[in-house]
Amino acid sequence: MASLGLNLDEQKAVDRFRKTVVEPSMANLVILDFWAEWCGPCKALTPVLEKVATDYADKGVMLAKVNVDEEQFIASQFQVRSIPTVYAMFQGQPVADLTNARSESQLKQVLDQLLAQLPIGGAAGEAKAEIAQFTAMGEQVLAEGEADRAAGIFSQVVEMAPEDAGAHAGLIRALAQAGRAEEAEAALAAAMATPSVASDPALAQAKSALELLADRPDEGELASLRSAAGTDPANMDARLAYAEAAFAAGQRDAAADELLAMIHADREWNDGAARATLVKMFEAVGLEDAWVVTTRRRLSRLLFG
Repeated sequence: MASLGLNLDEQKAVDRFRKTVVEPSMANLVILDFWAEWCGPCKALTPVLEKVATDYADKGVMLAKVNVDEEQFIASQFQVRSIPTVYAMFQGQPVADLTNARSESQLKQVLDQLLAQLPIGGAAGEAKAEIAQFTAMGEQVLAEGEADRAAGIFSQVVEMAPEDAGAHAGLIRALAQAGRAEEAEAALAAAMATPSVASDPALAQAKSALELLADRPDEGELASLRSAAGTDPANMDARLAYAEAAFAAGQRDAAADELLAMIHADREWNDGAARATLVKMFEAVGLEDAWVVTTRRRLSRLLFG
């Protein structure tokens, strides 16, 4: 599911979907149920889906539910026109439309056919699950600020799965955050050489992170930019240059403070450049990062009161 060009709420929705549906589907057959609280047929179908998922749990089948009122963007990506709509998902892709299978026997018949054809719980599924686990570990370590260690984890995943875009993107972001710009550039070039990886939105975000973090200033340069921004608060270009440099130097709070102050002073300046830069920083760090969550709250309070 593409995430390039999405707003923050849409990106968060995609991240939730990846964690609850896509990643489990790498080794399991996921019954994906689109439903709503007000939908009578949905409530009638739920016990059937739950029973079948329970009966087939030892065969690698699990149930995931998406409330279309709470996850409208995800529902739109699947072009859900009516509910209940039910799909079977495997390795991140819909492999069957289960919507018309409304009885326990009908569902089990379709599942039996799918399980006979797909490598559920086989070596391929286990390998993908292991890769997803290591990738998640790398993201967690990176969020904790251990960029060098995260780079090591992502590097191993790339060796295990050369076509895994998430691992390539994580490696680039980790190297960039560790200040290893040349290695990050080399990792980006290697990723771009694989067409399936090069076209993945995750790589575009990693490239954005590299652009923000590549030109890390020394202390003298940063002090000069800070002075220029502080001397003339009306010079928004100078303030933006300082914020970008502070971020590249690892001073996230200083960068956020400057950009939020700019937004407070003139949120429309240069077509909203300060807000756009802050959002770009969010993407570079990762939307689940604690600093991003806190700073997003500050931005929301500033914009919406």
